[in-house]
Amino acid sequence: MASTGVIREIDNLGRITLPKELRDHLSMPAKTPIAIHVEGTRIILEKSNRACFLCGSTEDVKVLNGKGVCASCVEQIKAEL
Repeated sequence: MASTGVIREIDNLGRITLPKELRDHLSMPAKTPIAIHVEGTRIILEKSNRACFLCGSTEDVKVLNGKGVCASCVEQIKAEL
């Protein structure tokens, strides 16, 4: 696991801020759903595959080949074919 050298403090509401450079590097715009896992003493954050990779919606998402796709985008794709 690569270290970024970045240290953040947890605020009074239990929040941390991910640096913009990190969010940009990982293509994580605002409202990106994040899955939170715990392994021993580690907290692991990762982009959730329960969001549509096309539009970012978290409504009615199915996972296909490891990527989330919402019903609305499926319908739009069908209409284009």
